[in-house]
Amino acid sequence: MFAGYLGLFLAAFGAATLLPLQSEAVLVGLLLSSQYLVWLLLSIAIVGNVLGSLVNWWLGRGVERFRDKRWFPVSPQSLEKAQKHYQRYGHWSLLLSWVPIIGDPLTLVAGVLGEPFWRFLLIVSLAKSARYLVLAWATLGWLQ
Repeated sequence: MFAGYLGLFLAAFGAATLLPLQSEAVLVGLLLSSQYLVWLLLSIAIVGNVLGSLVNWWLGRGVERFRDKRWFPVSPQSLEKAQKHYQRYGHWSLLLSWVPIIGDPLTLVAGVLGEPFWRFLLIVSLAKSARYLVLAWATLGWLQ
């Protein structure tokens, strides 16, 4: 049981960073197994995913000195697109932090542009929580 919870945390954490991982499939699989507490799965997925986004925000605070390095995980085009989107819509664009492909660069850009920690944490937590709650509802609701 512990391995399932740990695996979900690692998948959710990694998926929120710039790594190409998927936590939704892990969560759905664990939900469908009916061996885990739903509220605990959701809590672990949300906390892991928000913490991963905080890593992006933190990296964004110091990204300018690394952005032109060959090993940097975000292409200049993706970073520039995210910056333009963020500058156009401001901190509310963080509501899209759950969206694949653009969400992770948005959280990085929030750090680059100096988004205050408390507002970043609040908006990203809301967005990530909503995504996992809808996913769990859709998964479990279809079974009934």
